[in-house]
Amino acid sequence: MTANEIRASFLRFFSERGHRIVPSSPVIPIDDPTLLFTNAGMNQFKDVFLGTGTREYKRAADSQKCIRVSGKHNDLEEVGKDTYHHTFFEMLGNWSFGDYYKREAILWAWELLTKVWNLPKERLWATVFETDDEAAELWREVTDIDTEHILRFGAKENFWEMGETGPCGPCSEIHFDRTRDGAKPSMINSSPDVIEIWNLVFIQYNRNDRGELEELPAKHVDTGMGLERIVAILQGKQSNYDTDLFVPLIRQISTLTGKHYRGERNQVAMRVISDHVRALSFAIADGALPSNEGRGYVLRRLLRRASRYARQLDAHEPILHRLVPALAEIMGDTYPEVREKQSYIERVIRGEEENFIATLDRGMEIFDSVAAKVKRSGEKVFPGDEAFKLYDTFGFPLDLTQLMAREQGLTVDLDAFEALMTLQRDRAREALRLEDKAMDKLISPSGFEILQNSPTKTEFTGYDRLEDDAIVIGVKHEKENELVILDKTPFYVEAGGQVDDTGLIETRGTHLKVVDLIRSGESIVHVTEQSIEGGFSVGEHVHVAVDGERRRAIMRNHSATHLLHAALRKILGAHVHQAGSLVEPSRLRFDFTHFEKLDETALQDIEALVNEKIRENIPMTHHRSIPFDEAKKMGALMFFGEKYGDRVNIVQFGDFSMEFCGGTHVASTGDIGYFKIISEGSIASGVRRIEAITGRNADELIYRQFKQIEQLQHILNAEPSELVERVSMLLEERRRLEKELADLRFAEAKRELQKLVGESILLDGLKLVTGVVSVASTEELKNIGDVLREQLGSGVGVLASVVNNKVSLVCVVTDDLIKSKKLQAGKIVSQVAKLVGGGGGGRAHLATAGGKDVNKMNDALRQIPEIIRSLLKGT
Repeated sequence: MTANEIRASFLRFFSERGHRIVPSSPVIPIDDPTLLFTNAGMNQFKDVFLGTGTREYKRAADSQKCIRVSGKHNDLEEVGKDTYHHTFFEMLGNWSFGDYYKREAILWAWELLTKVWNLPKERLWATVFETDDEAAELWREVTDIDTEHILRFGAKENFWEMGETGPCGPCSEIHFDRTRDGAKPSMINSSPDVIEIWNLVFIQYNRNDRGELEELPAKHVDTGMGLERIVAILQGKQSNYDTDLFVPLIRQISTLTGKHYRGERNQVAMRVISDHVRALSFAIADGALPSNEGRGYVLRRLLRRASRYARQLDAHEPILHRLVPALAEIMGDTYPEVREKQSYIERVIRGEEENFIATLDRGMEIFDSVAAKVKRSGEKVFPGDEAFKLYDTFGFPLDLTQLMAREQGLTVDLDAFEALMTLQRDRAREALRLEDKAMDKLISPSGFEILQNSPTKTEFTGYDRLEDDAIVIGVKHEKENELVILDKTPFYVEAGGQVDDTGLIETRGTHLKVVDLIRSGESIVHVTEQSIEGGFSVGEHVHVAVDGERRRAIMRNHSATHLLHAALRKILGAHVHQAGSLVEPSRLRFDFTHFEKLDETALQDIEALVNEKIRENIPMTHHRSIPFDEAKKMGALMFFGEKYGDRVNIVQFGDFSMEFCGGTHVASTGDIGYFKIISEGSIASGVRRIEAITGRNADELIYRQFKQIEQLQHILNAEPSELVERVSMLLEERRRLEKELADLRFAEAKRELQKLVGESILLDGLKLVTGVVSVASTEELKNIGDVLREQLGSGVGVLASVVNNKVSLVCVVTDDLIKSKKLQAGKIVSQVAKLVGGGGGGRAHLATAGGKDVNKMNDALRQIPEIIRSLLKGT
């Protein structure tokens, strides 16, 4: 049977027994921001087990795409070394939600394994939890397993828990014996020759906060079987990598590298590469991209790990992307997203691999050099500072350096590495702290007490109004300002990229300007620009007003950000996700995941689509304070890493955009007016940034550009359609004239040079040429130096010139003097440069330098003979 046939037979078996066959959820969780990757079949049913969700069916089965590279489910270090661990794998599973239980789960598992797939019964072993008499008895009652093959184990092996609290229960594992002479009981859970193939989890308890087990009113079944393992068994292979899930990939690696799949070194490399390409391809197909954070960094680690193994196979060009077509051929029928996005996956992987290859060789040279030095000294520890250098400068993930160290019989000094990482993080935090100095000046140290002792909740009323009457419920009087907490406020506190509101607090005939807002728990602290005589009093009634014009500009930009996000996903693809944003009155800034520069056509299409939606004047639907689970079911976009409460807000613009968002927005898209992109660029690998303006700011930009075109028309006496051609002609003429001028200067400098060569002196038997030439740039001076070196035959030359009110120097030494006299241009010119208040250096035959003291230039040239004599004596 092929892998596809085995997968299909599993699903067909459970479909015939009343199970709903559900599609695999993406490996990027769409409804669980706490999870990096989908790592088990039960992830998509987590809400059912927690009691927060339901399904219209009671029985389900599927084949779930999974990635395990972090946390307790981390098999990364084993991948390639053994024959059955993977970062990406498929989990075949069947579930019962309060329907059937242990009897059916055990019976059907045995029936599928022995009657459908015809596995030899004598090769199967079953384990149960040590106190689960019910499961042990059912194995004897509903199957014909050898009763001596039913073993009991403790909680470590046979008790499943979702977390420290919550649903849990005993499990029963099925193991397959691959030994030649038959397994012994002691080999179960200890020998790789007796491999676990299926885990039947019986969720019958809830562990409460006190750690006690409580019986659940509804009992569930959750089973999981690794497809790769069962395929290897059914195809009679000792290794998962010898099955039809991997062989085409390994064959392609062999073709690309010219290496055979023989010998441990080659086998490990090819296994790792094939495994990691599978994980990368499915993650990218489901919307992830390599980056420096979160799941993106996991992908980057996998790719760089695979790239290093490819280099071990003597692949000096990118090859990982060339495995994607083979993967699409293997998996495309079952998972069409891999085939549909094949070209996109190839481009992402190739771009990332090319970036790493640029530094891979140099990084490996440094590693090899340091490792050799460590071993020569008899030590066994690779220095942590060198590991950090590889990480920080050459992009080597720590686990890659650890892997390379293990191959050399070394360990990495993790304490030193972490100390440097901590120092780097502290510096980053210090940089952020310095950005907040203005805030520090506003509030004295004692003023921060109000932030730590905030009273009850401040109600935010700013969705519906810009002014409100409020009561002071907390106050701290400062010398130059007031810190005020109100029972309600229309002022929006910075969150989700949207900046603070500004405005006024009015009381006793005085208007105090609000210049900052701070969220403290559920309270909002208003920081005023000045203080009021006598200060505020708790219970005092005040009137608060947000700067309406500023807020409306912010709302336009925030709503435009949502439209931009939707347009990017529609035009570029569903892989686009928000990676950061800033919404100010004057502009919006949106960071998003994407792997390449947007060309002019794409930018025009995106801008046009946003403006089309603005013209449609789509009303904004504001779903406020709805249950989190209900919001998820609506399909609103949510963002990994964001923390969501039990109740959330959703902002929706028709069927075009729907996102989790607590910010403020326009009533309808027409209020935005106009949207104009002003820049697009890269801010990190795999992350792009668009800046744009809306409303009046966009109008003003268009007006200014129109006036500039009018001015150019007048200056150039040309129609608008002729401006580009006319300016291009002028620039070309300028380049031609600049070249002519440079040629004339160079010719003049060569004439000056001939004169200087004629005035050369003999210094202890060697020819020396010094002097001043007229050039316009350091590059021209360097070119004159090349000419001088050719004319010298044998000798030393030092030329000086004044460029941009600074001294520029060039020194040349002929090859014979480099060898016989050990003279080096870099050493000579660096000493001359010191005399004019500068420095520099370069290669032995030609070096440049500079200095700031023009008045000392001629005196420095006169001292060159003594400098050379001192260098000759040193040899």
